[in-house]
Order: sequence, then structure tokens, then C-alpha cells
Amino acid sequence: MDNLIEARELQIERKHFHVEFRENDRGRFLRITEEAHGRRNTIIIPSTGVDDFTAAIDDVIEQAERTTPA
Repeated sequence: MDNLIEARELQIERKHFHVEFRENDRGRFLRITEEAHGRRNTIIIPSTGVDDFTAAIDDVIEQAERTTPA
């Protein structure tokens, strides 16, 4: 059984996102669920990797903003 520690919901265009920080007997983790058009996709990041995960997102966005279209 998971224990919810913190959660946020947001809607971007037609997609709904649920961002939850949870805990279970194996440890803490971040769960991101996307709901769109009746479908649901979820990714889970162990708490030990959250900093690396968010840093990778920041790096990708930063690089994309520097890249000019051909």
C-alpha cells in the first residue's frame, strides 16, 4: 500500500497530469501520470533518482532553447 506524501494536478491543453510523491515498503518515489483521450500512462522515479531526473529535464529544455531551427 502506498502512502501519499504530496500531490499536484495540472491540465495542459487536453492532458491532465498528476504528480505525486509517495512512499511504500520499498521506499519513496515520484509518480507522474498523464491522462489524455481516455488513456493513462505512468512513470515512476525512485527518490534516489529524482535530482538526476529533474536535472536531465532542465538540460534538455535548456539545450532545446539554444538550438535554432534549421
